[in-house]
Amino acid sequence: MRSSLTVLGLIIGIASVIVLTSIGSGIHQFVLTEFTQFGSHLISVTPGKTTTFGLSGATISTVRPLTLDDAQSLGQLRHIIAAMPMVQGNAAIQSERKERRANVFGVSVALPVIWKVNTTSGRFLSGQAGDSSRNQAVLGSTLRKELFGTENPLGKRIRIGSDRFRIIGVLAPKGQMLGFDLDDTIFIPAGKALEMFNRQGLMEINLLYDSRSSVEEMEAAIKALMIQRHGFEDFTIVTQDRMLKTLNSVLSILTLGIGALGGISLLVGSVGILTMMTIAVTERIPEIGLLRAIGAERRDIFKLFLTEALALSLAGGIAGISFGLALVQSIKLLFPALPIELAGSYVALALVVSLMIGIIAGVIPALRAAGLNPLNALRAE
Repeated sequence: MRSSLTVLGLIIGIASVIVLTSIGSGIHQFVLTEFTQFGSHLISVTPGKTTTFGLSGATISTVRPLTLDDAQSLGQLRHIIAAMPMVQGNAAIQSERKERRANVFGVSVALPVIWKVNTTSGRFLSGQAGDSSRNQAVLGSTLRKELFGTENPLGKRIRIGSDRFRIIGVLAPKGQMLGFDLDDTIFIPAGKALEMFNRQGLMEINLLYDSRSSVEEMEAAIKALMIQRHGFEDFTIVTQDRMLKTLNSVLSILTLGIGALGGISLLVGSVGILTMMTIAVTERIPEIGLLRAIGAERRDIFKLFLTEALALSLAGGIAGISFGLALVQSIKLLFPALPIELAGSYVALALVVSLMIGIIAGVIPALRAAGLNPLNALRAE
């Protein structure tokens, strides 16, 4: 009965580690997938420097905004496939019968290439991003349903703020990106967005570069061109690789922390094995004395009790892994929307830890049993 309860403690501990780390790993993969589903080999340029200049305040105050010309110049760099200026805001959008507020993205014709989006009907924006004469708009799939229902919106006029636009396309469902629901968004030329929101400069410039080029090479080329245009480094370059590395390290620590919470149950299990083996030594003192009397060596007694502790921990480890895997599969079936991904490394680690627990928790009682005096042990009967 004691052995069964001890093994049960290990089973619960190992199953907890597997389930919790699977949830952590699933969230890890989900976030990285969401982050990269809009393309790879991306670099963004934002206005202002995020690190200290070491210059006078008067010099820093002359930071120039990012312009459409900056985006056009960056797009002509070698190995740059596409450059997209971006302005974001929120405005009232009115169709013939309905009105609602939604995100407005001022972008360019390069968006489908950079963010890997497609249109389900019509086409995307045409012409230059700064062409203010083109009052074109492309709807996200959710916004299209909200404003027009099942009606075909192509060619219809809508009002964004105080300006009228003609709908030329509808995007395929894409989901969210960094908190923005692209399906509940309307896209217009960046030049029109600058006028609409009365902005002096762009929020950022997104660049897609050739995969055959290194990110360091592209970052250096972008930096050199922007310094040439602005006079000094009054901008920040953020590469997707750097963001992914930072994000990956943060999420890995999160998964490790979640696994450590489950490890508390394993610690309780180790205490259980130690307690159970200590009691077993006390109860088996006569047996130990008999074994020693018929010629058993100290190392044989030590191996006997250590093997018993290892057998218990191994049985608990295997049963815990089986139970944990079954729980993970059950969670997948019951909650399909929950991101859960089996972390193989943590499964193996849980088994190794269970064996280590058996060794550590079994050594002290085994040493005590091996150190008993044979005559005293026999008298205990």
